[in-house]
Amino acid sequence: MPGATLSRWTMSYFAAACLFLALGEALIAAGYGYPQATLEAPETLGVVHLVTAGWLGLLMSGALLQFVPVLVAKPLRGDRLALPALLLIVLGDTALVSGFGGLAAQRTNAPFVLVGGALTLSTGYLLVAAMLAATLWQARPLPLVGRFVAVGLVSLGLTVMLGTGFGFLLSGYDVPDWLAGLLPDGVILHVALGLGGWMSFSAIGVSYRLLSMFLLTPEVDRRTSRTVWWAGTLALLAVALCAAALVGGLDRPLMPLAAALMLGLLATALYSGDLLSIYRARRRRHMELNSLASVGAFGALFVSVTLLVVMTLLGRPAEGAAPVVYLVIFGWLSGLGLAQLYKITPFLTWLECYGPLLGRVQTPRVQDLVRERRASVWFALFYAGVAAATTALYLGWPPVFRAGAALQFATTLALIVEYARARLLCDVPAALRLPSGAIRPDLFLPTPDPRRQP
Repeated sequence: MPGATLSRWTMSYFAAACLFLALGEALIAAGYGYPQATLEAPETLGVVHLVTAGWLGLLMSGALLQFVPVLVAKPLRGDRLALPALLLIVLGDTALVSGFGGLAAQRTNAPFVLVGGALTLSTGYLLVAAMLAATLWQARPLPLVGRFVAVGLVSLGLTVMLGTGFGFLLSGYDVPDWLAGLLPDGVILHVALGLGGWMSFSAIGVSYRLLSMFLLTPEVDRRTSRTVWWAGTLALLAVALCAAALVGGLDRPLMPLAAALMLGLLATALYSGDLLSIYRARRRRHMELNSLASVGAFGALFVSVTLLVVMTLLGRPAEGAAPVVYLVIFGWLSGLGLAQLYKITPFLTWLECYGPLLGRVQTPRVQDLVRERRASVWFALFYAGVAAATTALYLGWPPVFRAGAALQFATTLALIVEYARARLLCDVPAALRLPSGAIRPDLFLPTPDPRRQP
């Protein structure tokens, strides 16, 4: 893709996201939050938002800012807002997590810090949503992947609205009665819209195009893919209606929640079938590590949804809530994110460093920027840690849970080192590393454009 437009701050989003992930895993491994504390405890909420709003949110934002313009063949609108949005998200999530920690320590300024963090974080994500929405708007009628992202952005807006409301509620400020009605059932809807709508639905849509691109699979307009979009959209609409019902003072609406669960199961089953078709139809016989490592994430998605449905049918949804959420966050979303970062990082680095030189001098291949055999060990150990931690949560074994989380933390650090090595061209043969005219990329800041130099 020589000459492809690069989002200047995408690598900065990724770097900040990885930092939040490592910090969140370290706290979990140290025994901070659940299961040492309750699910509703401020310590648990702090760790959860460190990983979701920090790691997953920044990862998804950085990826969409880079790939949505490519997917819809339109330039990114409002790209100057990317840096302010990044700073607001980092500062907002830091303040939000600090506010939760302050509530746990009973500090007097904790409510102010918590609300300030929620408002700042929401502003940052709304700026990201505005950039992406404006880009999608100019590409109407949207292709299927664009429609997935559009629904994801609506879910993001609802998620930050609910999250900001919860920030005021948890801080003890006087709020209208309709807002107070969101607790406690609204928390489930907040999680469903954030993890299921904004992150999972967007990831599913983008994965259709990225997997086809990386596996050299012919792009086919599948009826099943369109059904996945319809089923997922209706499921998220049911969740949004539940939130509206709670705001209106109604009791927990069980029927829409049951419908959302069944529709989610249908979408997951059809998505799994589409993935099998994409992998089987690939023209690239030897799959690269990012595609192989993604299989573990897809498996975690299927297992988590199946487990949720089974526990609900058995009348014990609360027992499976923590393991399912953990598997969704770390097995499905984090596993997929780490796997795709292993391809996206060298891919963007190659475009940045060698793309302008293609056809003029000999350049390395994208796969020359990484060492898959070494990194495959880290991915295997990461998924082993997720499986151990999830199982331990279900069986009530806190020491095993912390051990699994510690293994995740260690392998995440190892994978971050792999990404850094790719950015710094450490594994590129010396003879090809920096040919004449090449610019060494910065680790996570935008590389200066020589065309802008005086």
